[in-house]
Amino acid sequence: MFIAQELRRKNIAEYLLYMWQVEDTIRAFGCSLSRIKREYVDRFDYSEEQKEEELDWFGNLVKMMNEEGCREQGHLQINKVTLQMLIELHQQLLESPKFPFYNTAYYKVLPFIVELRNCGANKEENEIETCFNSLYGVMMLRLRKADISPETQHAVKEISTFIGMLSDYYKKDREEGLKFD
Repeated sequence: MFIAQELRRKNIAEYLLYMWQVEDTIRAFGCSLSRIKREYVDRFDYSEEQKEEELDWFGNLVKMMNEEGCREQGHLQINKVTLQMLIELHQQLLESPKFPFYNTAYYKVLPFIVELRNCGANKEENEIETCFNSLYGVMMLRLRKADISPETQHAVKEISTFIGMLSDYYKKDREEGLKFD
């Protein structure tokens, strides 16, 4: 919860990737709150009050995962909404003549997105979702210490830069409001 709050304020892309990881962490513990407490939350250097808050947060997420039918796979509605907000901002940035650097960054990563989409199961997936899925997939590979080809590393570096730019625009839009016309 504490990490999620900080990330949401600073970097929406990192927040979304973190929340996907939290979903997988919950699944890894069988959606069992007692296991999450014993095997995960208790390992943090938190006060007892902070541990209680963290456990309440995990409890709410477990409840939502059960209610939304994503115990085994998929994403919580709150995470889908966050992704959708980024998709909509992406479209606004592309359609506006006021963001040429964003357009340039997009067309630079577009060949990687097309290639990733062609390799994936869901060829109808939105481009931004493809970017997030690739970043998350590589993040999971790194956690497993798996080999990542130089080509994939290059693609992910470019995609990461692009998504970072989108995240920066999201923050600026929330704080100041972007003018699209």
